[in-house]
Amino acid sequence: MSIKECFNMSGWKTESESQSKSVLARAVALQLDGKPLEALNELNAAIAISPNHPEVLAARGHVLCELEEWAEAAKSYTTLVEVSPRNVPAIYNLAVCLEKNQQWEPAAIRFDQAAKMDPRRPECYLGHGLCKLNSGKAEAALSSLDRYLEVKPEDETAQFGKAVALQMLWRFDEAVEIFEQHLKTRPTNEEALTNLVAIAVARRDDAALRKYSEQLMKVNPESEAGLEGMAACYFNQGAFDEASEHCAKLVNQSPEHYERWFNYGLSALKLRQFASAAEAFEQTVRIRPDAKQAYFNLGIARQELKEFDAAQSAYRRALQITNDMPEVLFNLGTVLEETGNKEEAEETYKRVLSKDPNWAQAWFRIGYLGLEREDWAAAVEGFTHCIAQKADWTDALSNLAIAQWKSRDVNGARQTFSKLFELNPDSLEALRGLAAVAIDQKQYEEALDYQARLIDHGEHSAELFYNTGLLLHRQGHFDDAARLYQEAINEQPEFAEAFLNLGHALMSQGNEAEAKSCWKLALEAKPELASNYF
Repeated sequence: MSIKECFNMSGWKTESESQSKSVLARAVALQLDGKPLEALNELNAAIAISPNHPEVLAARGHVLCELEEWAEAAKSYTTLVEVSPRNVPAIYNLAVCLEKNQQWEPAAIRFDQAAKMDPRRPECYLGHGLCKLNSGKAEAALSSLDRYLEVKPEDETAQFGKAVALQMLWRFDEAVEIFEQHLKTRPTNEEALTNLVAIAVARRDDAALRKYSEQLMKVNPESEAGLEGMAACYFNQGAFDEASEHCAKLVNQSPEHYERWFNYGLSALKLRQFASAAEAFEQTVRIRPDAKQAYFNLGIARQELKEFDAAQSAYRRALQITNDMPEVLFNLGTVLEETGNKEEAEETYKRVLSKDPNWAQAWFRIGYLGLEREDWAAAVEGFTHCIAQKADWTDALSNLAIAQWKSRDVNGARQTFSKLFELNPDSLEALRGLAAVAIDQKQYEEALDYQARLIDHGEHSAELFYNTGLLLHRQGHFDDAARLYQEAINEQPEFAEAFLNLGHALMSQGNEAEAKSCWKLALEAKPELASNYF
């Protein structure tokens, strides 16, 4: 906004006014000679003589404006308006000074006052609109700017201000149209591109975000809005290396910027660069000590680094800030497990479930801890909850079946192993379990089938060969039994029971000498077997 002349040198009547006229004449001459400071000194002297002289006040305000001393100029114009309340140029100039001093609302009031007193001054609407815009009052700004544009439709400042107001009102299509039109004549306008980036972010329009961010980076490779826009693009694409690179530039530009450190930490987490992530989140909590999510992420980074004490400290700090994050409790439980504090870990998982009874992973951990301490009922409860939420959870099914088997719920174990087998016919856990259940229920043909499938799937443990040999032996298949006992011995050369039963199989075949040789080897490996020999 520009200052309007609002004084003249006619109409002097008193001796004081005559003196002021002389001073004013000298001031004007000095101003014309390019000596504004000397002119100001003359005017200050005149003010000392006549503090409320309108022409001197106006002249002083004008000189101060040229010197960009907006606050002092505003004082002169304020006094002038008090002396001459209908002086529209003085009111307008006062508004300009207040605007320059970023006193948006007082300036808007004065622009509005001048406009009402003289509606023929369209610049009053422009000033009022820009001040309202800077006050965050977009509706009022848009109204005034539209009135100004009715008179001067090509004014770029007003058009740009209107676009910003539309942007603030989330009328994005209209705002983009104006910014795009602006870029046709000013393709390197950084402010327009910055606003277009912001609109693309608000719209979650990745294509527009990349387009405007790239344009902005060409104009200014260090543009913060451009760097942030490109970082967001790369995040959305899962290109975390590039996102991290842009985030690093941003934190170098603004070492005290919380969000930028946070985003840098996230990109490092995604890249599994846990040391860098931990450093970034340490910065975020330094800048904002009440940042619960930052403490949570710091805990994750420290836990991945096996720095369990530091991880636990971060999780506990997050819980001090807020107790409404069950995910923090869950992670704290996993740290407590890893450090051997299993009782406290289980209590922590129960706290998770008190906040979210359907937290399946918490039920899984409770079930697993129950298995470890042989509390089969707790294990069954935990894994049953898991299956209720996710029926095809194979790990939970496998552990549930084991817990049922250990608690002697043989039928329950059989059903669960069968479900696991239906989901995955190649599951070794299911085949082992079903074989064990079949043996327990004396269904030897079925057990033998499962044992054979295990062998076909590449299971070559000594126990499997031995148990399968027993089943064949029991059914009178002595040749096959002998072969499998031998396989068990090949896997475990001092397998005494395998030697013992191989001897029995050989004896059944009439190979007494070989049988006795095997029994001797069985007794050498395990002398206590002799008690049953006779």
